[in-house]
Amino acid sequence: MLQERIEGKWLAAFRRVLALNGITNGTRVAILAESQSRPVLVQLSDLACHELGAEYAVMTLPTPPLSAPVPVKSTGTSLAIQGMRPVIEYLKQVEIIVDCTVEGLIHAPEWPEIEAAGTRLFVVCNEHPEILERCEPTTALAAKVDLGIAALKAAKVMRVSSRAGTDLTVNVAGAPCGGTPGFTTKPGGVAHWPGGLVLCFPAKGTINGRIVMDVGDQNLTFKKYLETPVTFEIRNDYVTQILGDGLDARLTRDYLAQWNDPEAYGLSHVGWGVNPGAKWVSMAMFDRRDMQAVEFRALAGSFLWSTGANQYAGRFTQGHFDFPMLNCTIELDGEIVARDGILQGRFA
Repeated sequence: MLQERIEGKWLAAFRRVLALNGITNGTRVAILAESQSRPVLVQLSDLACHELGAEYAVMTLPTPPLSAPVPVKSTGTSLAIQGMRPVIEYLKQVEIIVDCTVEGLIHAPEWPEIEAAGTRLFVVCNEHPEILERCEPTTALAAKVDLGIAALKAAKVMRVSSRAGTDLTVNVAGAPCGGTPGFTTKPGGVAHWPGGLVLCFPAKGTINGRIVMDVGDQNLTFKKYLETPVTFEIRNDYVTQILGDGLDARLTRDYLAQWNDPEAYGLSHVGWGVNPGAKWVSMAMFDRRDMQAVEFRALAGSFLWSTGANQYAGRFTQGHFDFPMLNCTIELDGEIVARDGILQGRFA
């Protein structure tokens, strides 16, 4: 495995990315970590904030006991704050949180209150620094994300199809849209590194059809490539059947069933990736402990869909899958966003 020590090139990357997030001389920053955080990420954030002249403190919380019935990975839901009022009040007083917790605060129960106070959130995903280095955000990436968000907001219907058999229709009219290039300077804004994805959270009862995941598509909860096809029948936002004779289908069925929660079968978000630095082959090059697998959510031209919590549709659960898919055609009101997994036209 690669050594996780401070490298000058990684510190330079952290300094550039924190500067993109508006951290400069006198910026009030909280670097939030937990006992199981990757130490090198906390150290790099600390040194970069020092070099940028920020007013900052590092807060390390105990990683809480396990509470889920099955292992939970890559949820964006850190439970490290555990509702502690002094921590919440402190985080409401800073301009930006550099989030080095294991899972991140994006879906943490405390985040809405902190967000409402105007604090912005920058999640340094639990990746090996070499992955972060390769997926460093840029202003050019921001333009692609902004274009995609604007197109989603203006659209009424997203259709996703593939030669493998996917045929999915999503009513996206009025759906909350978002995405991140990997930085934000807006009060209450949210960003994560790696970034470079565009998505929306469809309203209740708006997703129907069939998704056929093929060999080579990815299950990010399991951090693996699919080796056998898996078919998902979807009716009014919920997975009603998971079909397939291989181990991948069996694992997926078993994992969702163990939550004993109907909401774990609901869909969360749909969207696509735009980051050319994110590489599909990367999963074959790193050990699972070295990656949070956020890179693959941003694969340029991929279709990304998720099961689990969708607060806009009134669904809350820790049961969660993120599935990036290759070779899909994505349309918004008939306009091709990606054809067979390749971004097209103004989206390219």
